[in-house]
Amino acid sequence: MVWGHRLLVPRAAMVSKMTGRELFKQMGCPRRVLAPMVDSSELCWRILSRAYGATLCYTPMFHAKLFATSEKYRRDMWCPLDGTVGVADRPLIVQICGNDPEYILKTAELVQDRCDAVDLNLGCPQGIARKGHYGSFLMEEWEVIEKIIRTLHEKLTVPVTAKIRVFPDREKTLQYAKMILDAGVQILTVHGRLREQKGQKTGLADWDVIRYLRDNLPAGTVMFANGNVLYPGDIERCLEYTGCDAVMSAEGNLYNPGVFSDPAGDKDRTFPRVDVLLREFFEIVKLHAGDSPASRKAMKSHFFKILRPFLPHHTDIRSSIASLSAHTTLDEWEREVVVPVERAVEAIYRTDPEDAIVDGPLEKWGGCYKSVPYWRCQPYFRRVDGVAGDKRVVAELDAQDDTSSPAKRLKTDA
Repeated sequence: MVWGHRLLVPRAAMVSKMTGRELFKQMGCPRRVLAPMVDSSELCWRILSRAYGATLCYTPMFHAKLFATSEKYRRDMWCPLDGTVGVADRPLIVQICGNDPEYILKTAELVQDRCDAVDLNLGCPQGIARKGHYGSFLMEEWEVIEKIIRTLHEKLTVPVTAKIRVFPDREKTLQYAKMILDAGVQILTVHGRLREQKGQKTGLADWDVIRYLRDNLPAGTVMFANGNVLYPGDIERCLEYTGCDAVMSAEGNLYNPGVFSDPAGDKDRTFPRVDVLLREFFEIVKLHAGDSPASRKAMKSHFFKILRPFLPHHTDIRSSIASLSAHTTLDEWEREVVVPVERAVEAIYRTDPEDAIVDGPLEKWGGCYKSVPYWRCQPYFRRVDGVAGDKRVVAELDAQDDTSSPAKRLKTDA
């Protein structure tokens, strides 16, 4: 059935549309990819992430119906600088969510001149996606998905990509991926978690199923892997194990943009000091936030994440951040937060602290957890019933008592 449908694609579209491998090469063969994140992968954060090693960025998820019908929503989400060479915001892929081919097409047509591809969100597991009936809540509606992708593939000037989650059955996941590719998707990102794996139920991402797809899809398929990236070294490990072309990071990047840096590099790149990173990000916001409402709105959330390990030691600064808003002047943000953080870290260094990244013992997942000074950016391990994510993973692997599969020797919460 799928191959029969392919004959309906006009020959002109088939010939002129860039293939996934051609697109990948045109974008510079990016290996470290900033994930699409709601209210988080906006312009200023993309600029910062690129400075720390991201070689391809996605926009936040754009809601197709709102983008297509609301001028205010478009103005808030898609500023004149997004996707422009002037701020070096390329290569860039715009992610769109929705279930109506016409609204998704209209949104894609409005952005296609300032991006390298348009991505269909088929992976969001959150309640808002359930309510809006998009993201991973379309996983059972293959005809709808195929129609959306084929519409975009036939009518856009840029290629179509997609980001998916996996089914419990790897054979069903393989057929799902084949259908999506046959409909016209040129790059497939696979998040190795089930739709149910979110929040406190996040658990391990399955690199085995990603590798299975890689081995069983056409050899020329461009694939990105997503899941289990907490430290810079995880990216190379994931590339090697899954055989994918690139690795995407979401939460790992939000708490430490240095996750995209060379793992053998200086600790100021791989685990940057919070005062230095905060200042860098703030200066980017000062330069561009006037043109990017999304960046101004997201700044407070980014501040909290950058400073997450630092704020328990400086509760006065945490209180200051909590009291400010997107309407607070940047001068006040600098005076009440940025400068106090710089002074606090400066005071720490006057005491000649032990400023070392210390590897823990070798764990069953094949690497080690790291002890990082609280004034440096580092991964976030969610606590469930008072137990942090890294400890839960160790306990889970101990219970399994099975280290035969490298994909089971991985971390969680990223």
